[in-house]
Amino acid sequence: MYLLPLVETLGGWIYVTLFILIFMETGLVVFAFLPGESLIIFTSTLAALTGSTLDIRILVPVFFFAALIGDTVNYEIGRNLHRLPFFKRILPAEKLEKAHAYFEKHGGKTVMFGRFVPLIRTFIPLISGTAHMNYKKFCLYNLLGVLLWVALGASLGYFFGQFDFVKQNFSLIFIMLALIMAIPGIVITLYRMLRGNVSPS
Repeated sequence: MYLLPLVETLGGWIYVTLFILIFMETGLVVFAFLPGESLIIFTSTLAALTGSTLDIRILVPVFFFAALIGDTVNYEIGRNLHRLPFFKRILPAEKLEKAHAYFEKHGGKTVMFGRFVPLIRTFIPLISGTAHMNYKKFCLYNLLGVLLWVALGASLGYFFGQFDFVKQNFSLIFIMLALIMAIPGIVITLYRMLRGNVSPS
């Protein structure tokens, strides 16, 4: 298990590191590429395998508050984008009104279920703030989305950590999991690149 020595070296700082990584992925769009699910599942599995090295009772609240605070910061950034001088060029008033109408009608399920889509989830709080989605509504559905996201990821990782096969092939399984989790982001990036290279006929 190649990654265990690193976790043991960090000691209690591993929780701080994980908090920062999840916060960066959810709160700052420039770090949307960070593997949130992989981190949650991987460390939860490691908690089941080692017990003394990582504590699932600490991991879960660390992930929860990191994602919750990150999304809230991201929302606030979006809500204040209109202060930038070039904002109206990027998002004219008529498009902003359409975005606001969409998030008032479908914002709840978008915020809640969009959290399960890698890469996209980092942009949803930002767009919610930009579209001036009702703050209380955003907080409610974001709370539910984060709660489900962390609970499912941590439970899944901790559950698989109970199997001998996982214990014996942990590093390989983690690499495969990271690659699988990266597929949606890679597909979306390639799609945008290809669409940008195709000139209208």
